[in-house]
Amino acid sequence: MTIQQQTELYELPLDLKPELLPKHVAVIMDGNGRWAKRQGLPRIMGHKRGVDALKDLLRCCKDWGIQALTAYAFSTENWKRPQEEVDFLMTLFQGVLRQELREMVEENVQIQFVGNLEALPRSLQAEISRSMEETKNNRGIRFSVATNYGGRQEILQACRAIAQKVQQGILKPDEISEEVFEGHLYTAGIADPDLLIRTSGEMRLSNFLLWQMAYGEIYITDTLWPDFDRAEFHRALCAYQQRERRFGKI
Repeated sequence: MTIQQQTELYELPLDLKPELLPKHVAVIMDGNGRWAKRQGLPRIMGHKRGVDALKDLLRCCKDWGIQALTAYAFSTENWKRPQEEVDFLMTLFQGVLRQELREMVEENVQIQFVGNLEALPRSLQAEISRSMEETKNNRGIRFSVATNYGGRQEILQACRAIAQKVQQGILKPDEISEEVFEGHLYTAGIADPDLLIRTSGEMRLSNFLLWQMAYGEIYITDTLWPDFDRAEFHRALCAYQQRERRFGKI
């Protein structure tokens, strides 16, 4: 890509129609380890490079007028990875939050974390709480980070919370609606994604946003996450704008 092309991508490309952009984009950031292996580097270097790719995507969404971005940072299944890698990821999350918070505040980003946060290290929980508190009044792009997140776990905990309210007489069974159920999910108050992007060519949801993706569009690219840049995002959005979203209608 030429310098001119890179510069042009800081503004919304002319072939994208603002009224047809997704309001909410979600990403499964797959391929960090494979990227590092291809470069002859340790896996942790792939995760570091992946953070840079995510930061640029967040700024791109902000530049192009996309209202919300949700990133799958750490799944409930990722605890099965080697302990050294898990420890590095927890330290990486904490360090990125501490380093980037001031800039997020200045850029009017509202940060949220979704998932079972109580299982995370206490020091990371503290950084998460601080980042959400300091950005809660921001009204720019909403950036949600799915950490220790699992779609099945999310649905189960919502069912348990609703069942407890029914048992206590707070809620009647016939009062349980989609809206009530959604209010008990980790993502309560966050609109469903219009577009889910998955990198590295894998064609599965991997337990991510199972309820929320009922009508979301899915875009798969063979590009590994650390190489996912604005040009790749541009291609994903072009593909999205070619689709007809009928939501069951004719």
